[in-house]
Amino acid sequence: MHHTLKLYSRHREFALKFYLFWAGWTKIPLLGRLVKKVGNTWGKKLEGAYLLKTGEAEQIVDLAEELALGPCACRQVSHHCDAPVQAEIMLNLHGNVFVTERPEDYRSISKAEAKKLLQDFHKKGLIHTIIKCREDYYAICNCCTCCCVPMRLARQYGIKSALIRKEDIVEEFRRRKPAPHKH
Repeated sequence: MHHTLKLYSRHREFALKFYLFWAGWTKIPLLGRLVKKVGNTWGKKLEGAYLLKTGEAEQIVDLAEELALGPCACRQVSHHCDAPVQAEIMLNLHGNVFVTERPEDYRSISKAEAKKLLQDFHKKGLIHTIIKCREDYYAICNCCTCCCVPMRLARQYGIKSALIRKEDIVEEFRRRKPAPHKH
């Protein structure tokens, strides 16, 4: 786990507000191009969200060591609609800094419950994304299109690398997931 993920876990609502604040600068002539370039580089190299089909999200759930359900930070920050806030499925809990830093926000769930939630979220029109910081895939977020910060960065501000689609995302998760924890 990269040290920036621990910092982000403690201050993620602030970080999302910060990203949206800086994204607004993309609308300023000349300066906007630089901000967009920095934002796209950040998304490619450091942090990103990857769109998932429901079946892909279910495959990732099957590959995960442990799971927990917690709040979607985008929904906590934006509040644009009445989609459920408890919609982020944390992956591989051993060493997952979100669960260790904010245990009161999360509850353990089974793979069967996670898959049922994914189906329910899909029926409600929420999008599934897997979130990554450096090499760590740490969550499947299920957010609405009006609150999802990566989607807003891509659509409204031209920071396209904030949310992308990868056809081989399940295989990439399989290759990069940490080895199972031995008790």
